[in-house]
Amino acid sequence: MKLTVIGCAGSFAGPDSPASCYLLEAPFEGRTYRLLVDLGSGAFGALQRHSTIRDIDAIALSHLHADHCFDMSGFYVVSRYHPDGAFAQIPVHAPEGAGDFLVSAYGLEERDGMREQFAFSPWADGGTVQLGPFTVTSVRVNHPVPAFAFRIATDTHSLAYSGDTGPTEALAALVEGVDVFLCEASFVESGSNPPDLHLTGAEAGTYATRGKVGRLLVTHIPSWTDRAEVESDVKSTWDGAFELVAAGSTYEL
Repeated sequence: MKLTVIGCAGSFAGPDSPASCYLLEAPFEGRTYRLLVDLGSGAFGALQRHSTIRDIDAIALSHLHADHCFDMSGFYVVSRYHPDGAFAQIPVHAPEGAGDFLVSAYGLEERDGMREQFAFSPWADGGTVQLGPFTVTSVRVNHPVPAFAFRIATDTHSLAYSGDTGPTEALAALVEGVDVFLCEASFVESGSNPPDLHLTGAEAGTYATRGKVGRLLVTHIPSWTDRAEVESDVKSTWDGAFELVAAGSTYEL
C-alpha cells in the first residue's frame, strides 16, 4: 500500500498545501488500484501531479465540509466533459445525502447530473465495504456534521484515518494495531478549544499510544497554527515514530 498526501492543510487550503486529500494505491488484479480519500478545497489540481484523473477507481469522503469535499466539483467537470470522452461512473462512498449536497455545491440545475458520473453510497456506522484491494471500515466520529473515520486494510497492511473529529472512543477502537495512523491535530493544548470538533496533537498521541499503532502521521494542521507546538503536544503523549505530514509526501506501507 502506498499513501500520497495530496493535501493536508486544516480547515482551508493554505499557502503550502491544499486542504485534505489522500491517495492510496495498491496492486489489484494485475494493475494499480487507486482510492482517493477526501477531495478538499484546492486538492484537485495537486492530485494531477500524482495520478491521471481517469485512473482514480473510487472515492471515500469522510464528511461534507468544504475542506474535505468541495473539489468534487472539479472532478465532475473533468469526468463528464473530457475531450477524450466521459469517464465511467466512479463509486463514491460518503455520508448520507452527499449526492444532493454536491449537486447544490456545484450549482447544477439537473438534480441527477452529478449522479451520471458518481455512484453515491452512504457509509454505515461500523460497516465495511470492499473497494478493489482495500477493505474499508467506517465509524461515526465526533463532529458537528455526520463524519466518519476509516480503517483501510489490504491483505498485508492497515491504515486508519481519523477524518475530522473531537475525542471519541469510536476512534480508539478503530485504530488498534494499525501500521499507520493518519490523524488530525487541528488544535493545540494551549488553546481555548471548543468541544466536539477537533483533536490536539496530544490527543492524537494518546490514541496512538492506546492503539499501539506502528506509526503516527499528523495532519490537518491549519496554516495559522505553530507546527512546532503541535509536535511538542504529540511528544507529550506518544514516544513512537511520528511525522507532521506535508503535501506531496509519500509513504510505503
